[in-house]
Amino acid sequence: MKKTLTAAAMGATMLTGAAQAQDTLELTSSFGSNLPILGTAALDFVDKINGISSDVQFEHFDPGKLVPTLEALDAVSNGSVDAAYATSGYWQGKIPSASLFAAVPFGPEAGEFLGWILYDDGAELWQGMYDEAGYDVKVMPCGIIAPETSGWFKNPIESVADLEGLNMRFFGLGAEVMQRLGVSTSLLAGGDIFPALERGAIDATEFSMPLIDARLGFYKIAQYNYFPGWHQPSTLFELIVNIDVWEGLSETAQNQIEVACLANITTNLAEGEAKNFDAMVDNVENNGVTIKQWPPEMLETFESTWNEIAAELAAEDEYFAKVWADLTEYREGYKTWSTNIYMPRDR
Repeated sequence: MKKTLTAAAMGATMLTGAAQAQDTLELTSSFGSNLPILGTAALDFVDKINGISSDVQFEHFDPGKLVPTLEALDAVSNGSVDAAYATSGYWQGKIPSASLFAAVPFGPEAGEFLGWILYDDGAELWQGMYDEAGYDVKVMPCGIIAPETSGWFKNPIESVADLEGLNMRFFGLGAEVMQRLGVSTSLLAGGDIFPALERGAIDATEFSMPLIDARLGFYKIAQYNYFPGWHQPSTLFELIVNIDVWEGLSETAQNQIEVACLANITTNLAEGEAKNFDAMVDNVENNGVTIKQWPPEMLETFESTWNEIAAELAAEDEYFAKVWADLTEYREGYKTWSTNIYMPRDR
């Protein structure tokens, strides 16, 4: 963390000889700023907080400029980086429950997810997860995106047998499902996926929404794009700040950061909802993409496999069990609302 002076403070120095130093935090993003929505969300957050705060400013860095994407949590915790914009799903190999605060197969969509995080137990459990795992970070929700596509394949997938033996980039808890069904999965950062497809290191991939995937050019190699994104009905993103850095900020600065993150969630979600249908049309009309829907029997297989895995993970890890039970209870209550208020999708 650096101390800098605002222009106003510099002017005050000239007049009075004294000025208040301003905290400037270095922020590493897990997503390249060349990616629409996914990558620009961290830039948007920085613009928001820098535009409203006189106590704290953030300086944005793309993945790899300060630390590699998958090392951001450790870097923030040990203080070598002040803060990170990331998704907790990247830490699944370190903390079994981490992906429950990122994306849940057949789980909550954006509104339901935010309800659990902001008005039920989600935020407390999220912070508790890092505390219990020994990470010295303050966490808060700072972005959420619309549903993703289910993946890009070189050939149509007609049955589970067609998945067996594939090498595929896959994220989070959905990767557990695909592995159970015979897919060899790996978690690659966004910039590493296309080269891996191109050289044949992977046969297929999922990454994000149509607009974002188009920017990465997956359609040039794998032209069958599957929906719905059962593995990520919505995806949460986090701001993590080194705990000593966080506690060293003024209460005003802390509140401003939280407000900027809430504003970022709004614009992040709205942009995805507004722009993805145009990207889908462009993919079909100009990029040669064939949009495919998973048949009901495949979705049933994905879901039943996920339910088995969730039960196993809960049996293996006490904190996963705690979070899973809380989210499940919340979702049961939410059904009272959702099953009565929402119109059928085909209307």
